[in-house]
Amino acid sequence: MKIRIATRKSKLALFQAEYVANKIKQQNQEIEVELIPMSSEGDLTDKPLHQIGGKGLFIKTLESALLENTADIAVHSLKDVPAKLDQSFKIISVFKRASASDILLTKDGASLKSMQKDSTIGTSSPRRRAQIKILRPDLNLCAVRGNIATRIKKLNEGDFDGLIVAKAAIERLNLSFANSYELSYQEILPAASQGYIGVECISSNKNLIKVLDSINSKKDMVLAEAERNFVAQLNGSCLSPIAIYCREQSDQILVTAKVLSQNGDKQIFKEIISSFNTINQDIKNLSKEFISNGADKLILS
Repeated sequence: MKIRIATRKSKLALFQAEYVANKIKQQNQEIEVELIPMSSEGDLTDKPLHQIGGKGLFIKTLESALLENTADIAVHSLKDVPAKLDQSFKIISVFKRASASDILLTKDGASLKSMQKDSTIGTSSPRRRAQIKILRPDLNLCAVRGNIATRIKKLNEGDFDGLIVAKAAIERLNLSFANSYELSYQEILPAASQGYIGVECISSNKNLIKVLDSINSKKDMVLAEAERNFVAQLNGSCLSPIAIYCREQSDQILVTAKVLSQNGDKQIFKEIISSFNTINQDIKNLSKEFISNGADKLILS
């Protein structure tokens, strides 16, 4: 059996695809694995994400390869995958979660709290921007595109004073940056499924789904899907200032959720205790409560 893996061409995407390839081969050495790197429409433009349709644009090229049968699976940073998938596709595997945290990179090792007034932070994420505006309304925010190396280069060249990125991306690329500050979940709550690598395939491919079930971390899949379902029920996207983090604590699940206005002047926050048996219903109830408090309208304001 041969499995063809569709992936973007960035170093991070290739690392993640190789990671999945190795997991597959570890489970079944008889399976042949081939990487199929490709450029998405999103990779070919420097326009802001909100002008090109969000991060879903990066996913569509890989999904097209699945539909055209030029690839069997696609590997993604799961936080970049739309919470509502077309019925043709299915997330079939996730792995043990890397850090869900964001980190602040600066030239002097400053924390978010200690950055000087009127400093500029590079981030395009509405979720990060809204939370920063609550904590530090005196800071300036600058949109930034490009891969991790490109963003760090812009920081070193002085385009901004600080840069916020996902800690998992830095760790996977084995990048060393002398001055970094890990943002606590109380400061910046992560995006849904941040830190997860996800494997996607055609939902009707039962044989492949069965084969790849062996590499799926089932508890992590429950947590990842819970976070994604919360975003989906709010009709949110990667352009929505929605943050949610589910983590296992002594056989329970601690769920922390936050929805903000785009400018960070309003927010809805709640923390609940759930379990692996009740998480799906608890997420439904939580999203209904957020909607009743105006969350679906807040993310558009």
